[in-house]
Amino acid sequence: MTVSVFCQVSGGAAGSDLSSLTHTELVNIMEWKLTFRPRLQQLIGSNSEEAVRSSTSKAFGLMPDVQAAITELCKLKGVGPATASAVLVAGAPGEVAFMADEAVESIAELRPVEYTAKHYALFLQKILNKTSQLNTVDGRQDWTPHRVEQCLWAWAVANQIQPSLLQEFSLMDATHTVANQKPEKRKTADEEPSKRQKTERS
Repeated sequence: MTVSVFCQVSGGAAGSDLSSLTHTELVNIMEWKLTFRPRLQQLIGSNSEEAVRSSTSKAFGLMPDVQAAITELCKLKGVGPATASAVLVAGAPGEVAFMADEAVESIAELRPVEYTAKHYALFLQKILNKTSQLNTVDGRQDWTPHRVEQCLWAWAVANQIQPSLLQEFSLMDATHTVANQKPEKRKTADEEPSKRQKTERS
């Protein structure tokens, strides 16, 4: 999720200042991310405005310590590592990648997806390594963790919808392992899988 998409989801209030989020913006993020788990949406909605502003403000202030920021956001009811990463990537796409199911499953050794801070840390490190590699060989050096994650998501979705588009390509993960296997069954965790992101995601 880019800042522009985040602003559309949140109603635009956070477009000029991402030092914290409002209660409404957090609820909108959850609705965008996950539409089939009403219990989680209820939990998100039960957070007070003061709690949301305080926790998100602390989390953004802890950056670039991503894990500390994730831990802080997970103190909010209904927020797990994946939702926390969606919050952080809106303000720091150069440091954070959204924990989208499709992106994580594109990395063979991270299957099945586990919705834990440890699994997110492993995913983010893979993304950071690939970002560094791409910026080394790409003269523009404009690769960010969020952009790499978006590419993985786009590849996975295209492979599901129209695999013929990808016949001339092979996706390599951060350790140069071809990741073209079908995703394994996910483990159950306290945070459910994220909604399949819309194709207009930019």
